Amino acid sequence: MGYLFSIETLRVNNNGFVGELPSQFKNCRDLTLFNLAENKLSGSIPEWLGLLDLSMNNISGTIPKCLNSLTALVRKGSSSQTIRHDYMGDSARITFYEVYDDEASLIWKGLRAEFKSNLGHLKTIDLSCNKLIGESPSEITYLLGLISLNLSRNQLTGQIPSTIGNLQELESLDLSRNQINGRIPTSLSRIASLGTQLQSFDYAYGGNPLLCGAPLPKTCSEEEKGPGQPVLVNQDSQDGLITQGYYISMGLGFVVGFWGVCGTLLLNMSCEYTYFNFLTFLNDWLHVKAAIIRQRMLNR
Repeated sequence: MGYLFSIETLRVNNNGFVGELPSQFKNCRDLTLFNLAENKLSGSIPEWLGLLDLSMNNISGTIPKCLNSLTALVRKGSSSQTIRHDYMGDSARITFYEVYDDEASLIWKGLRAEFKSNLGHLKTIDLSCNKLIGESPSEITYLLGLISLNLSRNQLTGQIPSTIGNLQELESLDLSRNQINGRIPTSLSRIASLGTQLQSFDYAYGGNPLLCGAPLPKTCSEEEKGPGQPVLVNQDSQDGLITQGYYISMGLGFVVGFWGVCGTLLLNMSCEYTYFNFLTFLNDWLHVKAAIIRQRMLNR
């Protein structure tokens, strides 16, 4: 199979295949749809894979960190709405050319759905129902063109990447039935295309008892907050401390300033005479200036 360099679609789902994926498949550079779901494949996920469906197998190990090298998933949008194939046929010594649109059956938001007319726009990773372990790599958030991500029913641990909000094209997300912990990143709320799905926490996050934060009913303690999560401060307590300290400082400053001036005047009579003489001069000068300004305004 690795020598079929021009192959574009390969669907071998729902068979009894066992063992690991042959490395020769990486030579199929035109492969746009690779469906291996519902088999008995084992081993780890090869780093050369692109857009594929590997759900319902026995694949183990961790998710490769080189996901950001999948150029088809990094780019937003698609050049074609369908996946169209051209082939040459031969009937009764007559050669003819045919064109057909490919189709696929995939899990979409928890339900199996058929895709044909819009298959070209569908960029999905389905690794559900396997034996994957470890954390979800942050590199997965570089796949800006990703439409659907299904990592459910594995043994994933750690926290949801805080930058998952970068996946602005994401329309379906399923992280349920794992061992993910920590706070749900607030950046998820920026993905408008997910709509109300995030509120259905049983579907998207169910089966992760150590997850916390909105939209889950479980609140997070300080220890459960992930890296980069802001620590909330009691604003009322903070304002109370600032107000109390402010008034104490103001009172001390008034006392020191008052006795600094008045004490000097009481202890030194010559300074007292000079000081009050200056105040009298300043009062007369201000009175004259005010009268001149008032007269000028009346003459206008």
